[in-house]
Amino acid sequence: MKPQSDPASTRNQGRLFKDNGPVLSDFIDMKHPLVRMADTMQWERFESHWRTRFSDAGGPMANSGRRVAGLLMLKHMEALSDERLMELWITNPYYQYFCGELRFQHRIPVNPTTLVKWRKRLGEQGMEWLLTSVLESALTSGALKRESLSHLSVDSTVMEKHIAHPTDSALLEKMRCKLVAFLREHALGLRRSYSREGPRLAQQIGRFAHARQFKRMRRALNRQRTWVGRLMRELQRQLDQLSDTARSDAEALLAQARGLIEQVKNPKTKNKLYSLHEPNVDCISKGKAHKRYEFGTKVGIACTQREGFVVGMRSYPGNPYDGHTLDDMLEQSEIITGVEAKTVAVDLGYRGHHETKAEIIHRGKKLSKRRKQRLRRRSALEAMIGHMKNDGLLDRCHLKGLLGDALHAILCGIGHNLRLLRAHWAALLFLRLLSWLISRSGALNLQSRPMTA
Repeated sequence: MKPQSDPASTRNQGRLFKDNGPVLSDFIDMKHPLVRMADTMQWERFESHWRTRFSDAGGPMANSGRRVAGLLMLKHMEALSDERLMELWITNPYYQYFCGELRFQHRIPVNPTTLVKWRKRLGEQGMEWLLTSVLESALTSGALKRESLSHLSVDSTVMEKHIAHPTDSALLEKMRCKLVAFLREHALGLRRSYSREGPRLAQQIGRFAHARQFKRMRRALNRQRTWVGRLMRELQRQLDQLSDTARSDAEALLAQARGLIEQVKNPKTKNKLYSLHEPNVDCISKGKAHKRYEFGTKVGIACTQREGFVVGMRSYPGNPYDGHTLDDMLEQSEIITGVEAKTVAVDLGYRGHHETKAEIIHRGKKLSKRRKQRLRRRSALEAMIGHMKNDGLLDRCHLKGLLGDALHAILCGIGHNLRLLRAHWAALLFLRLLSWLISRSGALNLQSRPMTA
């Protein structure tokens, strides 16, 4: 069923009727940055886009678009989990005002698991629409200039996935457990499960590796691989006893087991499996001394050179070459902002032939003084990526699958823009307070001067 109406749209009408709950605008500071951000956001446009995702059929009415959009914004602005966000929401009146509530609420608005369904329903296109709304609010408030949208900086980073550090012994042991669980769930024959020897052998392999006894470690790995192969063939022999749905699940599990056995047998094989529940994780080397390899997805980031607002953010599974993603990044930023890029400052990883008409600025060619300034400004993007990982949620993605990677990347960009907006409104409030103090001190000095004849 269609979503509920925005509670803030009936704010004035609600004052005409008596209610037990206190009105938020009566006891909160209306100059607070969150209040200013909420008042400048164009929630009506997002509500119209929100309603197209639902049918007119009967059923329980969905939550208002402003409420869910505000929750998603607050989550990534403050780097909170879904559960922690709900705990803080019922104690913070500014969070409630930002989400469109008229009166102070004592119960959580939605169950934390509902946000998972909302993210899937909105999809990548809905998140891009939300990013557009945030950028329009920045333009309205003066935190972002319209001419800045045509001069961008582009870079890439790794968004790590929420998985354990992959080792062959741990993956083989997990695969053994999954095969045994599947056989028992469908009441299939199981000669031996290796439930006692498996965990012990996996622990022993770790000790062999720590002691650098690699021959003993490889012999133990071969034993593990043999056990997984036996269980795999046992399941394969009994495929005819399964239903069509269970057979498809079994074939997917068997394909995963074959790939795992092959990569343990041949360590130099490509397209390795690093996690059983996240098979699309890539191993990416960025040349860092403290972290040689990162397991996740490559993410491209496009931001304005002057203010540092994110205008495009997209995940790229498969670890493609950076130069092959530049045209796609500029196309996304043009769709979100409606402004075509004129100059793009990049590093040497983006060299090559591009179809874009924008001027690509990088090291290694003769540049004017203005172009050199833009190239130096590109290094600010490195610090922004660090802030998105330390102050936001870009350091680790907890959402599942390729869709989860795409949604999480855009939401991290939205959270970064909201933190910049909050800092802008806080700076304006400080300047007003400072100017008031200066004028007040000047008036007091004039009153304290003695009268002259």
